[in-house]
Amino acid sequence: MKTLVLLSGGMDSVTALHWACNKHEVVGSLSFDYGSKHNHKELPFAKWHCEQLRIQHDVISLDFINGLFTSDLLQSGGEVPDGHYADENMKRTVVPFRNGIMLAIACGIAESRGAEGLVIAAHAGDHTIYPDCRESFMRGMASAMLEGTYARVELLRPFAHLDKAGIAKLGNSLRVDYEKTWSCYKGHEMHCGKCGTCVERIEAFNLAGMKDPTTYEL
Repeated sequence: MKTLVLLSGGMDSVTALHWACNKHEVVGSLSFDYGSKHNHKELPFAKWHCEQLRIQHDVISLDFINGLFTSDLLQSGGEVPDGHYADENMKRTVVPFRNGIMLAIACGIAESRGAEGLVIAAHAGDHTIYPDCRESFMRGMASAMLEGTYARVELLRPFAHLDKAGIAKLGNSLRVDYEKTWSCYKGHEMHCGKCGTCVERIEAFNLAGMKDPTTYEL
């Protein structure tokens, strides 16, 4: 199947890119620059992996999100909170309907490029915080994509039943270089080691029994 991959430059999406290249014909990848505090750290890694795999990589600017949306993940928002990924305060990092917006744009590009599938790396642990990662939302978007395109573009979710440790194990089998990925929401020179995504990253490598290649500020 010809597929397009949503690629942030984080652990999950980079693994999804390598999975797609192993399973399908990848016609390109899409990243979005929407004004998050860590976009400038993620995007170079997204580009790097695409260069290694010889995959076309496009970055789409969504400046309006940073200007009009409310979220501490954005440059226009407050400080990114510390804590566990599932903690209540991490809801402050939710960007309203982000996946809906990105999937809608990507679906149109997928059909324009002759792709029959669109890969997103949302996983089983994401639904705790993000409404637009939950099963009911993904089913709805998948139906909309099928019904809204002549190509009947499918939404491919290879990690729907995996947690982040499972993704790390899969990536390890695909020889993914996780040193060339970014998770930290704060976007400092190094991963902070304290925010929800850093905590989840640390836990994933520990639970997977893998060496964590990340340098943390801790």
